[in-house]
Amino acid sequence: MASAAIQTITILGGGTAGWMSAALLARRLGPGGVRITLVESDEIGTIGVGEATVPLIRHFNDALGIDEADFLCATQGTYKLGIEFCDWGRPGNTHFHGFGDYGEAIDGLSPHHYWLRRRGEGDAAAIDEHSLPYALARRGKFAPADPRVPAYAHAYHFDATLYAGYLRRLAESWGVTRVEGRVRDVPLDGETGHIRALTMEDGRSIGGDFFIDCSGFAALLIGRALGTDYLDWSRWLPCDSALAVPCVGDGAPAPFTRSTARAAGWQWRIPLQHREGNGYVYASAHISDAEAEVTLLANLAGAPLAAPRRIRFTPGRRAQFWRGNCVAVGFAGGFLEPLESSGIQLIQNAISRFIEFFPARPGDPAIAAEYNRVTALEWERIRDFLIAHYCLSQRSEPLWAACRAMAIPETLQHKLDVWRACGRVPLYDQDSYLEPSWVAILLGNGCVPDAWHPAADMPPIDALGAAMARRRADLVRLAQSAPDHRAYIARTCKAEQ
Repeated sequence: MASAAIQTITILGGGTAGWMSAALLARRLGPGGVRITLVESDEIGTIGVGEATVPLIRHFNDALGIDEADFLCATQGTYKLGIEFCDWGRPGNTHFHGFGDYGEAIDGLSPHHYWLRRRGEGDAAAIDEHSLPYALARRGKFAPADPRVPAYAHAYHFDATLYAGYLRRLAESWGVTRVEGRVRDVPLDGETGHIRALTMEDGRSIGGDFFIDCSGFAALLIGRALGTDYLDWSRWLPCDSALAVPCVGDGAPAPFTRSTARAAGWQWRIPLQHREGNGYVYASAHISDAEAEVTLLANLAGAPLAAPRRIRFTPGRRAQFWRGNCVAVGFAGGFLEPLESSGIQLIQNAISRFIEFFPARPGDPAIAAEYNRVTALEWERIRDFLIAHYCLSQRSEPLWAACRAMAIPETLQHKLDVWRACGRVPLYDQDSYLEPSWVAILLGNGCVPDAWHPAADMPPIDALGAAMARRRADLVRLAQSAPDHRAYIARTCKAEQ
């Protein structure tokens, strides 16, 4: 006989993952009578490195009815148009992954094919110059997208701790019950192997029909209690450590995240209204912790506001994200370095996907299998995108030379082979990054295909050059007329300092 439908959900862990889960579950399922409890301890800190996002976060906030200006004010947030990569392909190289494209398709053909033809004819204009997000970002400008101009999107930078608090207030107003305390034991049902309850250190028992594991790297439910295997991806993603530190900002927050390659990894710079977030993601096999700290502190925009905080991690994912009556969300389910700001996206999609299958019966293996299939594909597609940043680099240091020589996943190898052969990017099921994103990283790292589509040879070369020059001029004009990013923030969502 089938088990009963889920009526109570218990979330273990707060932070961004826990309170994003609680808020969305309460908004979508609470009105239907599902009771949601979140268990966390003030004694346990959160990682909180996810201060940069992708445009998908706007859909999450919209689903919660969050006003953008109020949210940014409450979280010391700024706007984000993309990521600037410095010194990745080689020292001195800079390229931009913007949240937009390089123009509309021409006769069904992506515009980068025409750019490749013009490059072959000696046109020196970079592909970035055909991107509106880049035109805005390089001038420190920002304005929300206007449907009458070339398409682009925006995301945010924000203080993850403040965001978790913001969501907590919403979730509790929608009926979520928060329980303070630490978990001592997780008893399992002897027949089904499902989680029965959380036994707290003070002896209380917190039950639930279903459990969401947001306990971070500890993975107390999906890992420790249920014994789910972890798939180690460090053979492709060699960085296993990070140092994070806030610093005084320069007073003019950029509308983009900056990622700068270093000898043994890369450094992030995330501008907020009240400070900057910084970190060095590195491979401990190629640099000591002390050397990494010196490198990080020597490359801050302003004085540090705290001592650097060290984080150890193993890149990879759980073999199963949904097991029995438990789903892992956030770091409990795996870890991918924040090179493309995918952490909060993975949290958002994990809990949204769970809701798609609701009302689910905890013991239905078909539902769990489909959830795991789709979620695993999403993780693997993002993994491949991150690996491409490493394996294409021409830097000479040992870390980068090893990445260039390593065997990469077949899915990524096929994508690169097709690109090199004809300038086309094959997309797979659950690809988070579409063709313009791949074009930005591939061309930005000097991976130029051997050919472009023959249809790009049809327009007269002079007319093609003039049309592309007009687009670049139009983008410059649009960018110059947009508000200064700092001024736009001051006018719409200025936070208290």
